[in-house]
Amino acid sequence: MTRPTGPGPAPGLTLLRPHPRVSLLLHRRSAVVALTLLGLLLTVTLASACLGQTYLPPAEVWHTLRTGSGPHDLVVNELRVPRIAVGALVGAALGLAGALVQTVTRNPLASPDVIGVGHGAAAATVLALSTGAVSSPGAMPAVSVLGGLVAAALVYVLAWRHGMQPSRFVLTGVGIGVALSAVVQLYLTDSDLEAAEQIKLWLTGSLNGQGWAQAAPLAAVLALSLPALVWASRALRPLGLDPETAAGLGVRVDRARLGLTVLGVVLAATATGAAGPIGFVALTAPQLARRLTRTPQLPLLNAALTGAVVLVAADLAARTLLPPLEIPVGALTALVGGPYLLWLLGRRTATR
Repeated sequence: MTRPTGPGPAPGLTLLRPHPRVSLLLHRRSAVVALTLLGLLLTVTLASACLGQTYLPPAEVWHTLRTGSGPHDLVVNELRVPRIAVGALVGAALGLAGALVQTVTRNPLASPDVIGVGHGAAAATVLALSTGAVSSPGAMPAVSVLGGLVAAALVYVLAWRHGMQPSRFVLTGVGIGVALSAVVQLYLTDSDLEAAEQIKLWLTGSLNGQGWAQAAPLAAVLALSLPALVWASRALRPLGLDPETAAGLGVRVDRARLGLTVLGVVLAATATGAAGPIGFVALTAPQLARRLTRTPQLPLLNAALTGAVVLVAADLAARTLLPPLEIPVGALTALVGGPYLLWLLGRRTATR
């Protein structure tokens, strides 16, 4: 039920009051974009389930999903659908993590990779794989989260000087990321050839062979993060202002930044554990979502949907562009994301 009261909401907003004690502001354009992205995600998901070295009609895919049997059960239920699920969840987690980190740093060029989260998760995962400390695939997201949290905590401590300055935070993260990359390279030089090849494939970022064992922990992390994401969606608005104005509105800026950073780190590190470090999705998805919705702050829901669409579509292209060769999806996103980063850098330079 919609019942505007008082002078009414700002243009483009609708006041929803489902209960006398509950009121919500709905950004109409964001809602339309979210529905459009959801429809696009379903379309790309269906195309990914049908296309490949073996083409399957949509009716056959639906029949196999519904019955769980048939001549294409292995292709649909064991190979394609779990892989699509991992791709959508990883893309959503990276989109959310990128939006949170870019809000904290107030920099559209920032992402979990830039502040060292991806490198920390990669270093911890490579260490666990190379030493044999972890053999269960289900435990890898936990290892990645630990590595990402440690790296982010180190960056936060080193960047703290009577408060957290976003520019110092980003530069410190870049330095920590370079150091952790050197650690990963050191492990690669000391590993035997077979182990090094496996680690290199993981470091490229790929959904090949990923299934429910990787999707389940990531889905659980996303589900458990929902209350924190609801809080984050409210905290994003004042943090988009300068720190003095946000503090004048009663926001504890440093505490809010810390909470958003921890949430972004957990999401990005868990996504890295599920599919390896996939670059540029966390960088591009929030900015694309913001341009679509035209909102002053980064929209979390649309950033998640954009990340899911981008990664599922990229994985579909990686599987079908050069058959039977399969391109790692991380290499494809980096190939597309590099020119986007250069364009964004040029655009920021031109506006100064």
